[in-house]
Amino acid sequence: MFEIEYEFREEDLVHFNELQLKNNIEIQKSIRKNRLFVPAIMLLIGVFYYVYYGDMMTTVYITVLSIGWAVVSPYTMKMDMRRQFLERYSEQDKKDMFGRHTLTIEHDHLAEKSPGGKHRTLWKDMLRVDYLENYVHIFIDLDSAIVIPVDTMKRGSLEQFADQAESMIDRLS
Repeated sequence: MFEIEYEFREEDLVHFNELQLKNNIEIQKSIRKNRLFVPAIMLLIGVFYYVYYGDMMTTVYITVLSIGWAVVSPYTMKMDMRRQFLERYSEQDKKDMFGRHTLTIEHDHLAEKSPGGKHRTLWKDMLRVDYLENYVHIFIDLDSAIVIPVDTMKRGSLEQFADQAESMIDRLS
């Protein structure tokens, strides 16, 4: 029976949601469109001002504004998305989610003890284990996972735990 203990923080939740967005093709397409399409329209308006009115200063202002938009908009969108991630959860949800978690591998399920209580998830209901540089994700659904940050490990061997969890998922699903 393998057991690990770790701390789950707000930044870990934001990391997982950003990773999900990075893999979402539609949202990435929308971000690219916002980053390129809006400045292109603004540049066309600037060219129109220069050609039609001969107003060089307005053209320069519009050009600088469009370049600024192309550079700054991804960062402002990212900050807004982070805010939206955290607004999805009530204060009680956050209290139940953030804090010390203990995961235990048992014969037919994964037992989780968290500030929100005790939960058991059957191995057959889990999809996979993903290994990242600073995290291990145990996917329960396509868009939800148990996120284990490497930095906040308190007890146990994460490598052995993740290997054992992966073999249990493969064997019992």
